[in-house]
Amino acid sequence: MSESGSQQLLEVARVGCTDEYLDHLTYKRLSDPRIAKNKRFSEILAGLSATEYRHYEFWRRYVPEFQVKANSLRVDLIVLLRVLFGLTFAVRYLDRHEASVIKRYRAVAELIPPQDRKAFDEMLRDEEEHEKEFGQKIETSSVHYISFVVLGLADALVEITGIHAGSLGIYNSTEISGLAGVVAGAAASLAMSSAAFAQAKQGFTGSARLSAVYTGVSYFITAVILATPYFLTPSQVVALAASLVLAVIIVASITYYSSVISGKGFSRDFLEILGIMFGTTLVLYLLGSFIRIAIGITI
Repeated sequence: MSESGSQQLLEVARVGCTDEYLDHLTYKRLSDPRIAKNKRFSEILAGLSATEYRHYEFWRRYVPEFQVKANSLRVDLIVLLRVLFGLTFAVRYLDRHEASVIKRYRAVAELIPPQDRKAFDEMLRDEEEHEKEFGQKIETSSVHYISFVVLGLADALVEITGIHAGSLGIYNSTEISGLAGVVAGAAASLAMSSAAFAQAKQGFTGSARLSAVYTGVSYFITAVILATPYFLTPSQVVALAASLVLAVIIVASITYYSSVISGKGFSRDFLEILGIMFGTTLVLYLLGSFIRIAIGITI
């Protein structure tokens, strides 16, 4: 093995030791029954912790004097994510770096001594398949309904911001615009719930009733949040700007959550929803302004 190859292997081994040991500590912490809150989940997480420790021991044989600095803040962050967003989100968040880890390991595959090849190949299989299968086993029931939450939020963001903008174009009162959004949100949330219920009845494995509840509640809560600035200021510009800022925050939050859970990219979905939302807002504001001018509304 050349000197550069040896240095590359040692560097990957040091990074591997750190990553695998920290993942071991994190899964071990998550497996605490008080945190996992489910005996089966606790056992699965303990298994993941043991797997990560075996990976750590593999890399440790190449750098026996290397001391891993345990980052307790990282472990605490994952535990906090578990508390705030659920166990599935926390585990999937941990798994997001797996693609880069596998790529890094494969880059030094030819440098692994023959006597260690079997253990190395087993470790790669763990990273590619075994841990992903474990992650799927701890999916909580709420994950099955994330698409319905996203449906409710996305529709509310587009429709309610458009209704507010259109109302501002017609009326001079921010309060009337806010009320228009709340009333429309209440009506639309019932309509969306009905649509989600009918959709879930067509082959969805979860509860159709819960699907309807998740869709309707997420829609109405979003409508109320977006309407709030219109009751706090008489300025149309300030109300619209504040409502749009809240909308962007909601879009970013739910898109990121969904991307972690599904393993998909964040940027494309985020920009698509933003583009639709701002485009709808502009079109309906212009339409409302045209209607006000055309029929002379002065409210």
